[in-house]
Amino acid sequence: MPHPVTGLPVVGIVGGGQLARMTYQAAIPLGISVAVLATDPTESAALVAADVSIGHHTDYAALAAFAARVDVLTFDHEHVPGELLERLVADGHRVYPGPGALRYAQDKLAMRRRLTELGLPAPRWAALPADGPLEALVAFGDEVGWPVVAKAVRGGYDGRGVWLLADPAAAAELVATGTELYAEERVDLASEVAALVARSPSGQAVAWPVVETVQRDGICVEVLAPAPRLPEELAGEATRIALTVAAELDVTGVLAVELFVTPDGRLLVNELAMRPHNSGHWTIDGAVTSQFEQHLRAVLDWPLGSPAATAPAVAMANLLGGDDPDLASRIPLALVHHPAAKIHLYGKTVRPGRKIGHVTVAGDDAGQARVRAANAVAELAGEQA
Repeated sequence: MPHPVTGLPVVGIVGGGQLARMTYQAAIPLGISVAVLATDPTESAALVAADVSIGHHTDYAALAAFAARVDVLTFDHEHVPGELLERLVADGHRVYPGPGALRYAQDKLAMRRRLTELGLPAPRWAALPADGPLEALVAFGDEVGWPVVAKAVRGGYDGRGVWLLADPAAAAELVATGTELYAEERVDLASEVAALVARSPSGQAVAWPVVETVQRDGICVEVLAPAPRLPEELAGEATRIALTVAAELDVTGVLAVELFVTPDGRLLVNELAMRPHNSGHWTIDGAVTSQFEQHLRAVLDWPLGSPAATAPAVAMANLLGGDDPDLASRIPLALVHHPAAKIHLYGKTVRPGRKIGHVTVAGDDAGQARVRAANAVAELAGEQA
């Protein structure tokens, strides 16, 4: 229901992480109120939002009570069980993206099957039957060549749930854990890119410039916009793929399509995310309309904003926690030493490898922006800049 003071919509976000926090920030200029369903009051968004409910995303009673007092429900993660989302919709709640679309972000095997049906490019892959997963995995590895990639069908992110298997012995060890898996060929990469689009229920869709993502240990550490090594023709193809996925899967909100670029110039779809995404954080400081504002516009079916970049080059670097937890003492120095950098911190406790913030630098020169962002992150992390 609309906010009793402003009369403007209330958007409910399931999940209290940094994506909800940054969406909350984006709602303020538009007068939109945001309510957050968090599992703990110390979560990133719960620390700043005025309207926070505590409940778990697997508890239907908590979800239904939360949905009953907002105009539309959306998410900062993909972990709400599909059957609960279907119940919410059946009970008359507006849920975006809907359970039919979210299935393909929650179940990677379902995603592979659907994208294959649509004729979209992907690595060679194989389902692993429950009555003989090891035999099927070994047969696939023998067919495409070892090593092969095994992925958890559900629940993996930031490099979790992905295994590079060198040989059948490694495959046997993984299968013995009982994890539901499917297999993909290992792809030789020239680079990795992401195509970010947004779509509204009425079918309006927009696309930001395609970006290059730089991974380390399965975690994105840098995003470069626009992708500096991607030919214009391939950038256009990546955008067309993402817009096709958004339309065919009936996605409402932001959709990120992660793609591999092969040395021979082919694009292969890697994974999907139906929410604001790490590859789009640069849009806060580097685009006319950020991914967070656009997501709000989309789920409310308001007109979408311009996705155009506001500078020739934008670099975003993720800040990962290190061994020294004393971030507070380093922030003032980083602000002095890196005046061109926009620092975004998520209100998280510091622990090694955890994403605790990001830095964005916009400018005329891609290489210079990248170095400046990396140096600011190094100082914040307590590393040698």
